[in-house]
Amino acid sequence: MFHALSDETRLRIVAKLLNGEQCVCNLTSALDAAQSRLSFHMKILKESGLVTDRREGRWIHYSIVPEAVREIQKVLSGVAEQASKCCG
Repeated sequence: MFHALSDETRLRIVAKLLNGEQCVCNLTSALDAAQSRLSFHMKILKESGLVTDRREGRWIHYSIVPEAVREIQKVLSGVAEQASKCCG
């Protein structure tokens, strides 16, 4: 998941999705990205488990997987706890 978040474009996508489900058409225009470029980034986010999709007609709608966000929070909380013990 952290690899998926290591790219600025993917971080921007995640930020947009934190506001709720988004149609690929909205993401393409909001990020000023070509469909092929957006598809590449969405593939990485989906493979990481951060994002899920659903088809509605000819459009794909993407959303954040809440469990993935909680997992990231858990890992970062553990890192912060360890850092405070060793370095704090």
